[in-house]
Amino acid sequence: MDATSALDAATVADLAKRLQQAYETATPIDPLIDERGELTIADAYRIQQEQVRGWLQAGEIVKGHKVGLSSPAMQQQMGVDQPDFGHLTSGMFHLEHRPITASFLQPRIEPEVAFVLGRELTGPGVTVADAVRAVEFVLPALEIVDSRIRDWRISIVDTVADNASSGGVVLGTTPAPLSAVDLKAMGCTLYRSGSLLATGTGAAVLGSPLNALVWLANTIGPLGISLEPGHVVLPGTMTQAFPVAPGETITAHMDGLGDVTAVFAREDGTAG
Repeated sequence: MDATSALDAATVADLAKRLQQAYETATPIDPLIDERGELTIADAYRIQQEQVRGWLQAGEIVKGHKVGLSSPAMQQQMGVDQPDFGHLTSGMFHLEHRPITASFLQPRIEPEVAFVLGRELTGPGVTVADAVRAVEFVLPALEIVDSRIRDWRISIVDTVADNASSGGVVLGTTPAPLSAVDLKAMGCTLYRSGSLLATGTGAAVLGSPLNALVWLANTIGPLGISLEPGHVVLPGTMTQAFPVAPGETITAHMDGLGDVTAVFAREDGTAG
C-alpha cells in the first residue's frame, strides 16, 4: 500500500463530503481521480476514514470489514491490480428473505463466505494459523456492492475512498465451523430469480478466503485497526459481480454451507 499522503485535512474532508452527498442525493459523482490525479491510496484511505467517522457520529457501529477486489475476475472487471478494504457498519446488514428497501445507486451482487470472529485478530504478523484460531464460524453471504462514482468508472483510489464500494450485506443463517468446510475447494452457484448466473470456487479469493482474512489483518493493523470478536469479515467474491434491480431475488448456494437469499423490494416496497 502506498503510505504517502499529501492531502491536507480540509481537502480530505471536502472529498469525503462529496461522496457523502452522493449517498444523500442518490446522484453519483465523477471519479475523484479525474479532478485530482495526484491522489494516492493513502489519501483514499484517509477519505474513507473521514466518512466512517461521520457515520459513527451519526450513530452507526462498525460491525466488521470487507476485502474487495480479491479475485482476478474482479480485478479484471474493475480494471485494478490489488485488493482493498472497507468498513461494514450496522446499517448495511439486511435480513435474509426479507425485502431490502435500502436506497442504492448502482448495486451489484457478490457471493461470499462470511467469517465471524470469536477473538481479536491484529496485524502485522498474522498467519493463517492465527486466522483459523480467530474464526468462530462461517456463514454463506451475499454482499451488495455499490458505487458513488458515476458508471462504476473507478480507479483503485476511487473505490478505496468510497469505502471499497460497500453497499450492504445479507448473511445466511446456517453457521458452520471452519473444520466442516473446505474453503479453497468450496463450490458456489449464483442464481437470479431461479436462473443460473455464475459458478465459482473459494480458490478464486486469493487462493483461499483465509488468505484474504490474513491480508486484511496485516494491512489494517499498522493503521491502528483491529478485527474484533463478533466482527464479520467478507473476504471477497467467488464470482464476478452482477447488477441487481428492484423486484429481483438472488440466491447463492455454497457447498457445505447451504443457501443465502437476498430479496430486493419492488419500487413500491413489496417483495419481489
